[in-house]
Amino acid sequence: MQVSLGIFLAIVAGVIGFIVGGFVVPLINRRNERRRAEQTGPSRLEVLQGVYLQAPYALAVVDRHQDVVLYNRRAAELGIVDDRLLVEPVWLAAQATFTTGEPTRFDLPAKLLTGRRRIPSVSGRSEILGEYDEQFVVVFADDDSEHRRMEAARRDFVANVSHELKTPVGAMAVLAEALLESKDDPDSVEYFGGRVVSEAQRLGKMVSELIELSRLQGAERIRDPEPVDVDDVVDEALRRSASTAEAAGIELITDAPSGLEVRGDRTLLVTALTNLVSNAVNYSPERTPVSITRGIDGDTVMVRVTDRGIGIAPEHQARVFERFFRVDKARSRATGGTGLGLAIVKHVAQNHNGAVSLWSRPGTGSTFTLELPAHVEPGGDGTTPAAEHATQGEDQVP
Repeated sequence: MQVSLGIFLAIVAGVIGFIVGGFVVPLINRRNERRRAEQTGPSRLEVLQGVYLQAPYALAVVDRHQDVVLYNRRAAELGIVDDRLLVEPVWLAAQATFTTGEPTRFDLPAKLLTGRRRIPSVSGRSEILGEYDEQFVVVFADDDSEHRRMEAARRDFVANVSHELKTPVGAMAVLAEALLESKDDPDSVEYFGGRVVSEAQRLGKMVSELIELSRLQGAERIRDPEPVDVDDVVDEALRRSASTAEAAGIELITDAPSGLEVRGDRTLLVTALTNLVSNAVNYSPERTPVSITRGIDGDTVMVRVTDRGIGIAPEHQARVFERFFRVDKARSRATGGTGLGLAIVKHVAQNHNGAVSLWSRPGTGSTFTLELPAHVEPGGDGTTPAAEHATQGEDQVP
């Protein structure tokens, strides 16, 4: 019996050994292998190197012998490293940092390389790389083209505003002196008094438009756009421009209602279209028409304002939407123009995800086209009301 029990135990031990050796041990080994695989991912140094190489700004490390020991792709793209050497202005900044131990700033102007590849303007600084006994300097740099452009635009804007505000203020001072000197002459008092009122109104209009333009330039896209009836915008712009057009002997004509809608801010759109109509009236000869037409091309609504005026020379057309730019300064002063109306139109269009464009030919006239995304009701068939009517006359150009 004892022999039989011993044989049985030996058999059981053999089975257990077979199960452990054939199944449990491989299972444990596979589990351990998975754990080791998980633990043997990228090292911390490799992760940091990946971040360094893909950084959106330029980084470079240089030693005292001008040897660049490490740099990323952005450093080559921005031109601070050339053939594994720092370019001269950057190396001079690094040398100053080696000498003084203090951070040093540098600037690189934009330049055009062979193959017409443009390197933007770059600014940056050099600093001692800590914990290495001042053996290395690290250089940081980035593209500052947009910042420089904005600074230049700000300086131009301030200079333009100062100049433009001086004109009506100076005129009002001269007219007020003339008014005081002619206090015994009723006709002169009436004349100079009227001129003072006119200049004051022009100054007030300019200040209002400057405030509006400043608000538009700092604004994002319209946050809560609402459906706006294009026909309503056209009617309101015509109503606002009617008296000015009548005084100038200009006939305002328009096409039939279209039923089109856009998404946006009705007040801003009326302001933009009114500015386009007023501009057309101011630059049109007496007894000529100014027309406003509506159209749609795909999912874009287009409102065109066409005049038969003096037209705009090709060399001026790219600048008409700049602040204070005037093709004919004398005519602008005569009509009370501020030089801000078309700049406001451009920013209203941009804030509505739209655009404004110009077609013009000297001696023939001009067409300004305000392009805005069409509004389609949710669940509709993707078409806008009266689209067939709206597409008529799309290519009407003087």
